Formats: sequence, C-alpha cells, structure tokens
Amino acid sequence: MSLSPEIALKTLDGQDARVGDYADKVLLVVNVASKCGFTPQYEGLEALYRRFKAQGFVVLGFPCDQFGHQEPGDAAAILSFCSTSYDVTFPMFAKTNVNGEDTHPLFKALKHEAPGLLGTEAVKWNFTKFLVDRQGKVVRRYAPADKPADLAKDIAPLLA
Repeated sequence: MSLSPEIALKTLDGQDARVGDYADKVLLVVNVASKCGFTPQYEGLEALYRRFKAQGFVVLGFPCDQFGHQEPGDAAAILSFCSTSYDVTFPMFAKTNVNGEDTHPLFKALKHEAPGLLGTEAVKWNFTKFLVDRQGKVVRRYAPADKPADLAKDIAPLLA
C-alpha cells in the first residue's frame, strides 16, 4: 500500500503542505530532536540530502518532543538550531506526535507499513527513519542508531 498523497502536513514555518507535494520523490522521513544523543545525525541527513537531491531524493524532518522532552523549543527555536548548528536545508515540519492518540496520520501510515522489531508499530525513539520509494510505498524502517551514511546503499537503487 502507498502513502496517501492527501495526508496534510504543516511546515516548520507554518505553511500548508501535503504528502503529494513530494510525489515521484524518494523520501526519508525522520522524527528529529535538538537535544538527543542522536542529534548529530542531522549532519548525516543533510549530507544524504545534498548528495541525492538532484536525483529526486528528499529528507523530511519532523521534530518530536515525545521522547525525554528532547525537542522543547518552539518552531523558531527549532529552525534556528537546525540552520545554525547543522546548516539543514531539507524540509522541516511542525512539531509532530509519532505515537499515542494524537499520532500524525503520516506516522500512523509509516508505522503500519513498516513495523519495528517483533511487529510493534510504536516508534521507540528520536531519529527513527522511514524510507519511501517514488510510488509512496514504505520500503524500510531504520532504528535511531542506524547512521544516515549507511542508508545510501538502500537509497541509491531507488533513485536509479
């Protein structure tokens, strides 16, 4: 099953968007946080984005404060942190819930299509990554500890 192009998104600067805006792109959807042990992965995510964006690859970052209150800031603080600390240029979205009653529809779909260990759907921590092909099919879920550079081997064939 493919992700619905109608799933509504809100950019970090408050603009309306939807999954369909990224049709025909290979996506890496990541729940991110500014004060997490994995936060330095922003550098690797940005490197992947810059390496493959001309071929139709996009990283979509979704700040999440559901794990240890590691994304306490508002949109302006998150935007400032990402641009000044890691020169992030990939699209960033409004703070998002990835678990619980208020799980964003995008993450409901991602988790359903690519369950984690032992079939559990819950996202376990920040920097869980979901790879989505050009047709909107969820190809794979990656754990927070999986380094962005190691994902290049899975991304490149989807861009060919």
